[in-house]
Amino acid sequence: MKQTTNILLILFGLGLSLFAQKGFAQDPNFHIYLCIGQSNMEGPAPIGPQDTISNKRLKLLSALDCPELGRTMGNWYDAKPPLCRCNTRLSPADYFGRTMIQYLPEKISVGLVHVAVAGSKIEIFDKELYKTYLDTSAASRPWMIRMSDAYGGNPYQRLVDMARIAQQNGVIKGILLHQGESNTGDKAWPAKVKKIYDDLLADLKLAPNSIPLLAGELVNADQGGKCASMNEIIATLPQTLPRAMVIPSFGLEAVPDKLHFSAEGIRKFGKRYAARMLYSMGVDIEAYPAQSIAAETNAPGMPYPRVDAENRAVFKIDAPAASNVQLDLGKKYDMVKNEAGLWTVTTETLQPGFHYYYLLIDGYRFSDPASESFFGIGKMMSGIEIPAPDQAFYAPRDIPHGQVRENYYYSAVMGKYERFFVYTPPSYDGNTSEKFPVLYLQHGMGEDERGWVEQGKLSIIMDNLIADKKAKPMVIVISDGGTGGMFKPAVGEDVNEARKQFGAKFTPMLLDEIIPYTEKNFRVKTDRLSRAMAGLSWGGFQTFQTALPNLDKFAYIGGFSGAGMFNPETELKTVYNGAFANSADFNKKVKVFFLGIGAHEGQRTKTLSDAFTKAGINNTYYVSENTAHEWLTWRRCLYQFTQTLFK
Repeated sequence: MKQTTNILLILFGLGLSLFAQKGFAQDPNFHIYLCIGQSNMEGPAPIGPQDTISNKRLKLLSALDCPELGRTMGNWYDAKPPLCRCNTRLSPADYFGRTMIQYLPEKISVGLVHVAVAGSKIEIFDKELYKTYLDTSAASRPWMIRMSDAYGGNPYQRLVDMARIAQQNGVIKGILLHQGESNTGDKAWPAKVKKIYDDLLADLKLAPNSIPLLAGELVNADQGGKCASMNEIIATLPQTLPRAMVIPSFGLEAVPDKLHFSAEGIRKFGKRYAARMLYSMGVDIEAYPAQSIAAETNAPGMPYPRVDAENRAVFKIDAPAASNVQLDLGKKYDMVKNEAGLWTVTTETLQPGFHYYYLLIDGYRFSDPASESFFGIGKMMSGIEIPAPDQAFYAPRDIPHGQVRENYYYSAVMGKYERFFVYTPPSYDGNTSEKFPVLYLQHGMGEDERGWVEQGKLSIIMDNLIADKKAKPMVIVISDGGTGGMFKPAVGEDVNEARKQFGAKFTPMLLDEIIPYTEKNFRVKTDRLSRAMAGLSWGGFQTFQTALPNLDKFAYIGGFSGAGMFNPETELKTVYNGAFANSADFNKKVKVFFLGIGAHEGQRTKTLSDAFTKAGINNTYYVSENTAHEWLTWRRCLYQFTQTLFK
């Protein structure tokens, strides 16, 4: 009977234990965080009434027995301070947890495992060195020995033991560290932290570098922090430990000893830890800048960069190991860390239209992973679109849309496979007997066939024009002009000869390969009155080089911020095989001769237009207001030019 009673008691106790753990058994939505460090993590600040309100979604696994608090080691309780030992006070882990559950979905709970020892060096958490440290350096601090004894004399092992219990209930998601005051000046500190991190993950059977470690700065220099110099060493931790993220302490109030944070400082610090952790999980708790929108050029789902009502761009970059980050948008902007340790900057008001940019991180150039990349200036670049007052002409609408078709062929001229794009109008597939006029359209230097399709928004512009009956339905061919690199003569090469050869193979490639391919594979008209050519910048130069000597093939010619490199005062009658020698003949052959330019690009195109007019050469001169040598200029030129074609 006695044996039966004992068995029943054991089963009853097991039932109570299981009941206590209800809701946490191997729950992937129970997120566990290990909290370690010295006094600021332990809990130095007074506990206020607002700190004692608990939430069922925030739990604490007691790391020791606290009878006066009704806690037993190894059991879960609703978390409220003290989180560390029985008589500690308010810890940043507390407001870390509160903030996490505030912003995470209701189904997710957070559990804290908290082991910290005031005044200790990081060595107290080294599984091999802790005893030597306690027996030597810490021996003169009996209070530290007592704190360590509360964890069985081995704080690291107590942390591991409790973490293993926690792993039975949930999933370890990260480590919170605040330590360093007692290691001030120790340049080996990052390596020591990494060893402890690696040991923990190995002992808990977690994959190497599988969880983040959030390390907070010490009391900042702006508060007169006694150990603020250590922050320079803490800042290097991500260089040693790739998953480390440093939480800034600037602006956090300190108490008079200048070692510890005030209660309000602790609360804010905990929120900063949480903000950084949440951001790494895809949750940004910082409010978006007022009246701002995500740039249309952002990568899918990315909220930054943003553009505000004044056309200022706001950038936010996650670069935890960086010591210096700049934004290069033509002008360089220094980025600064926000409260969560993310790099941010707001630009001055930007000109409307498309802008290339890149990031400079510790002197190295990077594309922004939050932005789409575009080929421009001879390399892949990030890009940002700033809304323009007239952007409706290149904004998508609920109308019939054409298609951009990708084509590959082997080019004997280039000795390799070439790609070009063909825009077909919305009606192209509707009536298979209809043939269309064709525009051959070229990009500029440092770009390729993708330029007009991506940065230039060609298909949207044409769809809108055709829907509004402002332009004739046409096929547009966009090919690579062989000028993707930036022009740079070789050492010792004559600059004028080098300029002649730059992209020179494009003309025979277009005339002998691309046009025949297009006329064979697409339903296009083949007479000169149904053929146009235009280009931007160097593509305008190539247009002149190709179309003007071949007026038997082209009746419409356009140069957008680009034209011939000749002196109109002395060479007008002889350039391009004498295309301008007889103005009446030229005007008869060329139905539209279009010269477009941005208002901020200078007077050279106006000078050229005036020279043509003086010589009796009919031409259309167009100025894009308030733009320079940029895509908004060229979008507007395309919009104007195509309305004049094939009529």
